[in-house]
Amino acid sequence: MSAELEEMHNPSLEVIDEDDDQPSLSLHTLEALKEFLCEQSSGAGESLGDVRLVAEDWRLSQFWYDRDTAETIAEEIRSLSSSSHSPVACIACPTIYAYLKKIDPNISVQLLEYDRRFEQYGSDYIFYDYNLPEELPLELGRAYKIIVADPPYLSKECLEKVVQTISYLAQREEYYLLLLTGEVQKESAAKLLKAYSCGFRPQHSNKLGNEFRLFTNYDPGERLGGWE
Repeated sequence: MSAELEEMHNPSLEVIDEDDDQPSLSLHTLEALKEFLCEQSSGAGESLGDVRLVAEDWRLSQFWYDRDTAETIAEEIRSLSSSSHSPVACIACPTIYAYLKKIDPNISVQLLEYDRRFEQYGSDYIFYDYNLPEELPLELGRAYKIIVADPPYLSKECLEKVVQTISYLAQREEYYLLLLTGEVQKESAAKLLKAYSCGFRPQHSNKLGNEFRLFTNYDPGERLGGWE
């Protein structure tokens, strides 16, 4: 909950109108309330530059990446795709999907996502529940050389199940993985995926308390800040 909304629920922060001695909210709080109610009633999407997504649903642990993060990672994936001519699988990261399609509308990208609002992407969308990591269409098996994943939760259990999905999707001989998750998963990422943290720091549109990192299973060289 934001500081502004916390103020709305804290009677001690109410101010008194000296004229009628009736409690009233500060102008700052009223503006915050107006903005909050507009967002709730409209269900409007969120604009990241000139890319628009549906509004975040925090109940689904949705936190969209900011424009710089999404563009940086999308450009890296596009570069890998152009050299390997491989389709891309995006696991629970619609921000990256949207920017990839913005950068190159012709790139082949599959979005695996629990939120059915993304059915608006047509055949690019596939319903995905990380609790059922391999309940996916057979044609997706071993079909991807490039995978970007953002496990919805920072638990070890969630990462382990997403790892099963990655294993299901990835080509056997070699694949490129970009994993976006919390710093707390550093050891697990190395153990389960041989993925290591890059210097580039992902950021979200709404700032989170947890430190996020980008892990790759390949050496990006000087790109993405390199391996640390």
